[in-house]
Amino acid sequence: MQYWLIKSEPDAWSWDNQVKEGVSMWDGVRNYQARNNLKKMKKGDLCFFYHSVSERSIVGIVKVVKEYYPDPTDETGKFVVVDVKPEKKLKKPISLDQIKKEKKLKDIALVKQSRLSVMPLKKSEWSLILKMSV
Repeated sequence: MQYWLIKSEPDAWSWDNQVKEGVSMWDGVRNYQARNNLKKMKKGDLCFFYHSVSERSIVGIVKVVKEYYPDPTDETGKFVVVDVKPEKKLKKPISLDQIKKEKKLKDIALVKQSRLSVMPLKKSEWSLILKMSV
């Protein structure tokens, strides 16, 4: 199993939207590195759901339920989507500031490449963030 962090502006697609929708495609990615990360996702992988822009915090966990396929919102045919479903809401959101203060997380893409919308996490990073949320 692999671990990921995916970002969305809550005004565009929030955790509440995800829960209400259930299974949905993660679409609209228009960055090649993020697209390549979507292509690496496998069914059963877990992703932190991150509210970007105004909230800047991890709020929940989604599971990949369908591996990548062409993004129907992309007229160029270069980008892909995966389908995800909500697994659970975190007991306590983890803010970007909290992540930046944790030395063991100083090298994650959320800190190093703040504009990247789909990024991998190591199992140790995933576990640490989970511990921070209780």
